[in-house]
Amino acid sequence: MGDYHVHLHPHEPRPEHGPPPGEYPPGHVDAFVERALSRGATEVGFTEHLYRFVEFAPAIEGFWAEGARQDLTEQSRQMYYDELNLHLDRYVEAVTGARDRGLPVRLGMEVDWFPAHADRIADILAQYPFDFLVGSVHWVGEWALDHPAVTYEYERRGVRRAYEDYFALVTELAEAGLVQVLGHADVVKKFGHRCEQEPVDLYERLVAAVVRGGIAIEVNSAGLRKRIAEPYPAPTLLRMFHAAGVPITLASDAHEPHEAADRFDDITRYARAAGYREQLAFAVGGAARLVPLSDPDVR
Repeated sequence: MGDYHVHLHPHEPRPEHGPPPGEYPPGHVDAFVERALSRGATEVGFTEHLYRFVEFAPAIEGFWAEGARQDLTEQSRQMYYDELNLHLDRYVEAVTGARDRGLPVRLGMEVDWFPAHADRIADILAQYPFDFLVGSVHWVGEWALDHPAVTYEYERRGVRRAYEDYFALVTELAEAGLVQVLGHADVVKKFGHRCEQEPVDLYERLVAAVVRGGIAIEVNSAGLRKRIAEPYPAPTLLRMFHAAGVPITLASDAHEPHEAADRFDDITRYARAAGYREQLAFAVGGAARLVPLSDPDVR
């Protein structure tokens, strides 16, 4: 059972403990793996955010300037430069080095979706030996929709419109051919904003795009740590994915060691309640296979 969405550094402002961004001292990778294994995971897939790596700056820098809202533009610009502090070679070496020492780890990347820059992003990704890629939407134009500093945009834009704008992008990502897994498919709900009626029409379009794209979706426990207090994706959406034959991975979206494989028993039960009995696993080199989804109540 893999945890296929783990970050080695928190976002800024970061806790006082832990190494500075871009540094991987002895025992750092090990701490995430040890905590994940103690909670029933069998391997850990690391997926650092693409936008934090300086190597991607020439491909995506200035994406925030495509929007019209000056407040959102400035917040995204500031956030981007505050977190532009990682280097691909060091990250790859930290993860593959841990694998060479015998740890059950996989090398991944969380590919933040910037549609106007997708070709240049793909060119850079192809230069590194990733075992899998998780795609996600964190920006709707210039709006960092899951950042707490700009949650007021939900009211200004309207919740239904925010969902429409978000799902249009995540649906586009799903069939772009860039990633193997779609991350936190409905993260737009993170701060507790919900449409007056569940947006099944938006769900339907996303499910169809995921099927066309031939990718998996993750069942992500991070939502249980957020205001929404619900895994990603929502129960209705997860059942729709299952009915369409879409495979799943499990994910904690950890940013610190204590979060690795967080609430895995809960999200395993959640996935099983939607009908799932298998999950996707990635081998070194990227080969994927379906493996049994454990039953936490039968051990």
